[in-house]
Amino acid sequence: MALRPEPTAPFHSVQYALRVLETVAKHTGGVREAQIARETGLPAGHLAHLLLMLCREEYVERTGDGGYVIGESLVLLTAGRDRKAAMERKLQRSLSALRDTVGAAVYLSSYVDGKLRITQYADGPRTPKVNEWVDFRSAAHATALGKCLLTQLDHDGRRDHLSRHRTARLTSRTITNEKLLFSKLDAHPATVPVLDLQEYAVGTVCAAVPMTAGRSVGSLALSLPVRHAHRLRQAADALNRHAAPLLLSMAL
Repeated sequence: MALRPEPTAPFHSVQYALRVLETVAKHTGGVREAQIARETGLPAGHLAHLLLMLCREEYVERTGDGGYVIGESLVLLTAGRDRKAAMERKLQRSLSALRDTVGAAVYLSSYVDGKLRITQYADGPRTPKVNEWVDFRSAAHATALGKCLLTQLDHDGRRDHLSRHRTARLTSRTITNEKLLFSKLDAHPATVPVLDLQEYAVGTVCAAVPMTAGRSVGSLALSLPVRHAHRLRQAADALNRHAAPLLLSMAL
């Protein structure tokens, strides 16, 4: 399976954040923002935004004299005994916060060895998750998170997946024609959220953005009842803006 070459905006942010973390980690006694800017080559405005995000996520901490040192979350994710458990806890906290921010159920999914899997999600009484009336693994052609994963595969990878999972018509809006589906996937800009407007289930709309790190294929998605469809674009944009911290956790 090969990946399509287009990077996403969250991917670029993660690259820059990793550069900042590498610089901070080198200076065990702390390092000021001006020095980080010199060593990373990042513009002041962009660096300030990244440092705010890294402090919020506890990857770096401010010192009393205005410098920066590595934070507790970075230590746990890179040096802890049980890195996998620490990462899952960190991702779950981030997903819960994102659920409250966008006012929707949110999902992390991955595509590994030809299989789609929901790895974690956050829902609540006011933000119920989608009723999985058809197995998500068989409905990639109809769901936002599935189509988002398929956009990250090359033509052969998509054909391989659909050879094992028929493009069944789930609603009147479901695209079942493989050629049309591939055409829409190819034409979709990499930095624009993928939408599902009642293609998987009548009464539900969804959005998803890529979560690509190296050769891993993933997506971050949300779902809303159709009565809240007017909020979908705004929620999808917020989802895109908040993808970088989760992707960073997965990249560490």
